[in-house]
Amino acid sequence: MTQVRFLFGGAVFLAAFLLFLVEPIAARQLLPVLGGSASVWITCLVFFQTALLVGYLYAHWLSQRPRSVLVLILLAAAVATAIAWSLVHPDQSQGAGHPIWTVFRVLGAYIGIPFIVLSATSPLLQVWWARSESSQVPYRLYALSNLASFLALAAYPALVEPNLTLHNQRLVWCSGFLVFAALLVLLAFRMRGVENVSAKTVEPNAAAPTASFADKLLWVLLPMGATMQLSTVTAYITANVAAIPLLWILPLGVYLLTLILAFQFRLALPWNIIARIMVVLLGGLAYSLHNTNAGWPLWVSLLFFLGELFFACIFCHVEAVRLRPERPSEVTLFYLLFAAGGAIGSFLIGIAAPLLFDYNLDLPLTFLVTALLALAVNWRSGWNQRLLWGVASVAMVAVTFMVRHSYSHNTTVATRNFYASLRVTQDLFSYPGATVRTLMNGSIQHGTQIFGTDDLRRTPTTYYARNSGVGLAMQYCCLARESETIDPQSAPQAQLAAPQVPQRPMSIGVIGLGAGTMAAYGRAGDRIRFYEINPAVVPIARNVFTYIRDSPAQIDIIQGDARNSLASEPPQHFDVLVVDAFSGDAIPIHLLTAEALALYRKHLNPNGILAFHISNRHVDLAPPIALLAQSAGMQARRFDVNSPSGPGEYVSTWMLVTADPQFFELPDIAPHAHMTKPRPGLKLWTDDYSALLPVLRW
Repeated sequence: MTQVRFLFGGAVFLAAFLLFLVEPIAARQLLPVLGGSASVWITCLVFFQTALLVGYLYAHWLSQRPRSVLVLILLAAAVATAIAWSLVHPDQSQGAGHPIWTVFRVLGAYIGIPFIVLSATSPLLQVWWARSESSQVPYRLYALSNLASFLALAAYPALVEPNLTLHNQRLVWCSGFLVFAALLVLLAFRMRGVENVSAKTVEPNAAAPTASFADKLLWVLLPMGATMQLSTVTAYITANVAAIPLLWILPLGVYLLTLILAFQFRLALPWNIIARIMVVLLGGLAYSLHNTNAGWPLWVSLLFFLGELFFACIFCHVEAVRLRPERPSEVTLFYLLFAAGGAIGSFLIGIAAPLLFDYNLDLPLTFLVTALLALAVNWRSGWNQRLLWGVASVAMVAVTFMVRHSYSHNTTVATRNFYASLRVTQDLFSYPGATVRTLMNGSIQHGTQIFGTDDLRRTPTTYYARNSGVGLAMQYCCLARESETIDPQSAPQAQLAAPQVPQRPMSIGVIGLGAGTMAAYGRAGDRIRFYEINPAVVPIARNVFTYIRDSPAQIDIIQGDARNSLASEPPQHFDVLVVDAFSGDAIPIHLLTAEALALYRKHLNPNGILAFHISNRHVDLAPPIALLAQSAGMQARRFDVNSPSGPGEYVSTWMLVTADPQFFELPDIAPHAHMTKPRPGLKLWTDDYSALLPVLRW
């Protein structure tokens, strides 16, 4: 019997480990085709929660009608698809226009069946154990599975991602799945006698009461609240830092930790202490949401958000476990409803919210749901608890309206989709009679335009001002290099108030449209080609801002992922190619790899310039870009604007990369160009390997 218990524990542990290891691997594979969007992981969470629900439904059905042969048939199909996924790279080149469908199609085709088999393992084996041992339901197996899941999440950023390419990650995972399949086959043969033991003949806790409808409803609502918290906190962190596995894993790890604590230890929650902690955390988060210029360090933001997530999830999970059934016949139903709640919560945040709301109110609404759940659970605990959570609910309603007012203040346009939550604000400018329009994605500005005089309206602003790195590239990329045709004294050194005029028409590529600010540099005869993945941005740039309409240059806008578009086009012979496709503060890693650089060079003139916008509060992208340039035999320099003085100018940082050895020696370029020191241990980023952890600013 010890051997059987070892098989049970090993199968449950390995299934959970593989289940949560495959999540960041599969989502990481999907990032490039969907523009590196932070929503990729949130939509993947919807898929994973839905597949988990299907797995639990499968386990519940098998627990009522035990059939080892069905287990083996589905396991064989899972092994086949897992092997195919490890060896064949899915074609996702046409997915950017239908992102949600792409996520479900690719994940469903390649890891859907293995994921369902893995997710069904823990509840199914718990029922097999209870029937074979004629004992109580072994809920500690669920805690063991959560521990394995937690270890898998910790292993990915610490061991797997830094040391294995994406292809090798898939191979290692497939090897682990084959070992799991062997364990499950052994168990299926060892437990064949269980099929002849019906669910009704083994009911050791027959005297235990059947769960009420209210309990079953809370089995759904409590995990729904926890998953809503997980999805909203993850979305906020990834949208404002980077869509990378590390920042997916931290919230998911906190979520799993609360599951482990809830199922392994019957915690008695000190509600008064938790309520006080929640008040402090929610107050800080409300301030952060209301005051978007708070500028907290990364570790402070993570501490607040992950702390709030922990206490909200520990409440939901402990209360759900307190209401769990003792009858083995209700075990799989409990897990089924638990998974249904998780799927509903992730669906509400990942898919429904972007369709229902123009503004991103997910965080305050999720806080409100948590407070209402606490009120419902503690309603019978007396007026003190009713008053406590009633006041908390009212406070969350107030926070929701406060955030809604903050977002809608002076807002003229608001829209939301898979890629971003966009709004345009209009405010008075410091010049008499002038106003300024600003394009926002969450709390990050993606372009402004000043309306007053014609000169102000046509002035490139924010990170694209004439004395910025990209401004210098635009003004000096096409100058004749014969010194006798240029008077070096005619170009101002610092402010460049009288900008250089290129000697010939320019061909410019811009990855990321924003407000269309780069069109302000266009002249008659120039050609500017924008690449934009978010279809909601294009009408805003064309109709709300006037940079494109005012430009005498030929303007083309190509919709879709920039890399896929560039890969399908003939060489464009760009003099400058601008890479500025950030969404919020999130980093699209697939635009900063060796393969991406090779593609950019295909479209550059021999002495063309690559301009990477790397202004970011949390990530220092200068070292990896410098390493990219070095590996390609090019030169890279960093250009900083630390004291903006012109109208609408912002602090900015750009990296200019070129194969032209003379560009950085030009008299008006050299004083602003800075070398980037090599980062020890930093590896070259490729499509198959990248690690953002070494360049995070904590």
